[in-house]
Amino acid sequence: MLRVDMNADLGESFGAYTIGADETLMRLVTSANIACGFHAGDPSVMERTVALAAEAGTAVGAHPGYPDLQGFGRRHVGMTLGEIRAMLIYQIGALRGFCAARSVPLRHVKLHGALYNEAAVDRDLARTVCQAVRDVAPEVSVFCLSGSVMLSEAERAGLRAASEVFADRAYNDDGTLVSRKTPGSVLHDAEAVARRVVGMVRDGAVESVNGNRVPLRADSICVHGDNAAAVELARRVREALEAEGVAVKAFGAE
Repeated sequence: MLRVDMNADLGESFGAYTIGADETLMRLVTSANIACGFHAGDPSVMERTVALAAEAGTAVGAHPGYPDLQGFGRRHVGMTLGEIRAMLIYQIGALRGFCAARSVPLRHVKLHGALYNEAAVDRDLARTVCQAVRDVAPEVSVFCLSGSVMLSEAERAGLRAASEVFADRAYNDDGTLVSRKTPGSVLHDAEAVARRVVGMVRDGAVESVNGNRVPLRADSICVHGDNAAAVELARRVREALEAEGVAVKAFGAE
């Protein structure tokens, strides 16, 4: 039987500002990538989101990003590899503390935004990320863009790597994600997205913005929590997968 994980970026509210429908999404996905306070989130939000995950039985992952609250972590921040390594250890360690307080295991790490996209193509950065994960949480899985440098470096480092695909993002011919600055880069039609995801899982490929076939491996499917259509997208994707006989379970779960 085919099986796949569904993940969402959650815990991205900050102070008085609320982003996303975390309580609803938490029960539709099987893995939660929880912001660690640099691109979004704060200590209270992190604690609350871990608690929500514990109640829902959803696997918890750290979602570290650049220190860029104003840009939501989607802008490049000039940092040395050493600074990035220390920043990742800090963020992963912080979320791991909240997990320990709830007796919830930290199951995975997934980079956010610009850092995720840069590590997908920059081998030195990918190696730095993998070293940071190995140093602070070697037992966790790392979610990596399918076919990316990050995926190959995680596997080379001996980490458990999940090949991730995106339900609500358009793809370039080389398997990278279309820039958010480009119209149509973020998808909102739940029915079209659901059909597309079933094809990704069943056929191991997706159609690029240029109409070309892009091969991929779908271990985990991401629905962005800040997408205005996130709840409906996640609901329809899960319904469509289960209707096709695909088991939706957290990555690595027995």
